[in-house]
Amino acid sequence: MAGRFAPSPTGRMHLGNVFCALLSWLSAKSKGGEWRLRIEDIDPDRSRRDFALQLMDDLQWLGLPWNGEVVWQSQRGDIYKHYLKQLEEAGLTYPCYCTRADIMATQAPHETDGRIVYAGTCRGKKFDEMAQNVPHATRFIVPDEDIIFQDGHYGEQCVNLAKHCGDYILRRKDGAWAYQLAVVVDDALMGITEVVRGRDLLLSTPQQLHLYRTLGFQEPTYIHHPLLINENGQRLCKRDKSLDLSVLREKHKNPDEIVGFLAFCAGILPSPTPLKPQDLLPMFDWQNVPTKDVTACI
Repeated sequence: MAGRFAPSPTGRMHLGNVFCALLSWLSAKSKGGEWRLRIEDIDPDRSRRDFALQLMDDLQWLGLPWNGEVVWQSQRGDIYKHYLKQLEEAGLTYPCYCTRADIMATQAPHETDGRIVYAGTCRGKKFDEMAQNVPHATRFIVPDEDIIFQDGHYGEQCVNLAKHCGDYILRRKDGAWAYQLAVVVDDALMGITEVVRGRDLLLSTPQQLHLYRTLGFQEPTYIHHPLLINENGQRLCKRDKSLDLSVLREKHKNPDEIVGFLAFCAGILPSPTPLKPQDLLPMFDWQNVPTKDVTACI
């Protein structure tokens, strides 16, 4: 089996990123599998190579080595183009000329979590040749269909694609590749069999499963974990400078202190005890990982 860690190099890793990396590493290694690293640098406006190199150094410092060569999404455009063409030729996509302002002005937030679900405004419209040369996004047509799947930590999930996801973007108006297409193609071609990530991405899973099935790929197992939150109940982000690795490495010269604290947050240890990741392998069990988000103060 093979797991992976797929960070975006848009800033220094924070404690929540490391929490995900540690859980995915432990989950894969405890099963005798490989753990691979992919740099999701497809956003040209926000991704920086120096951030990517720094996060690789941080992973090594923490004792989380990866198997094989690093995969860079920015180098895989031709691969994504090949699979997008398959979907286009199958009549499963359409051009979307809507701006973000158009969508926000015409569509109400979803009743459960406030997300904006695209209403398919451009689906089925006829555009002349002149319009085809105007910058536009490419959207994937999703059916009015329930996707049922078993999450490895949160149990059975049932999500209606049309109501909860809507037709989503595969390629942005500026030509950048969208997350959903890139992550499905990469995980499939990298042979990833287990995806461990934060529960904030739980709703992306039905979209990706449908795309897996449409492209004829073998689906991985999904395991979502709780998020680390700050004292105000907000999930950690790269703006939380006090919990990013530049500060934590200065404050905690021994990486085992950070690993041990995260193992405590994950329910692996009864108290924050400095340990190396490999020392946690005999103790790791998803049943001990909480389902509720965890406040992180280190």
